[in-house]
Amino acid sequence: MTNAPLRAPLLEIYRSLETDIAAAAPVCELSGRCCRFREFGHTLFISRTEADLLLEEGLPAGAQIDDAGCPFQIGGLCTARERRPLGCRVFFCDPHYAGKGEALTEHYLGQLKQLHAATDTPWEYRPLHHFLREAAARPHP
Repeated sequence: MTNAPLRAPLLEIYRSLETDIAAAAPVCELSGRCCRFREFGHTLFISRTEADLLLEEGLPAGAQIDDAGCPFQIGGLCTARERRPLGCRVFFCDPHYAGKGEALTEHYLGQLKQLHAATDTPWEYRPLHHFLREAAARPHP
């Protein structure tokens, strides 16, 4: 469950980020390639707070937890779009967007860290699959 004092400010950070992304106007072809981590040779890092928000509704039924891809990508689409973390929001395959995503990441990652500091919340930043494995190992009601 998301730390209640952090949920609203986190969503506000995401809204501000979405405005900046819209201004950069990257093109998304809805290919789903961005969620196939192994294929692209990248690892998605997220904060504990982002993981808590992402996992608020649990993992998708039958989710496969491995570093090949994201279990929230089903049929080429993100099923956690409103809860997706910063790294998902800034990543686009559009070559004209190169460099812009990195700058936005640094700026908004700084805001996330400031939020944690302001609320005396420990900063924990790990690969997505660390948090997915934790969630998968929890007993289900």
